[in-house]
Amino acid sequence: MIEIRVNGRRQTIAADPDTPLLYVLRGELQLNAAKYGCGLGQCGSCTVLVDGEPAFSCVVPVLLAENKEVTTLEGLGTEAEPGPLQRAFIAEQAAQCGYCIPGMMMRAHALLRKTLTPSESQIRQALQPNLCRCGTHLRILRAVRRAAEEMRSASSDRPAARETAL
Repeated sequence: MIEIRVNGRRQTIAADPDTPLLYVLRGELQLNAAKYGCGLGQCGSCTVLVDGEPAFSCVVPVLLAENKEVTTLEGLGTEAEPGPLQRAFIAEQAAQCGYCIPGMMMRAHALLRKTLTPSESQIRQALQPNLCRCGTHLRILRAVRRAAEEMRSASSDRPAARETAL
């Protein structure tokens, strides 16, 4: 048995330790946002965060996620209450076929956890490992900038943030 935390909840996994994390997320835990694309860690549609860092879940054995925090797109918000990144992607209509979007959002989330003022270059570099074959790159970039702006605004509205800014 392997224990991992997925979206803040402890999960006990009975899979073979070499089973790709993606298969466990989709098959055993019914978390279907991360997609199977190439199976080789080259397209990024399976990207999740492991301890806050982007990882191609199709090539990460579940054993390597033991005692670590795994975050999937489902952990960023719900259909009823989407998170800031999800709202931004919706507002910018950043998905065409949508297959790459969960991986793109997870990479963007990792970036925005580090900086709420990313440069255009930083955004492009963070998203670079993920492929979008539909050509919605400009809308994806706008969505990440919009999410960063919303998150900056929300953090400056908090009393503690205002006090330190004064």
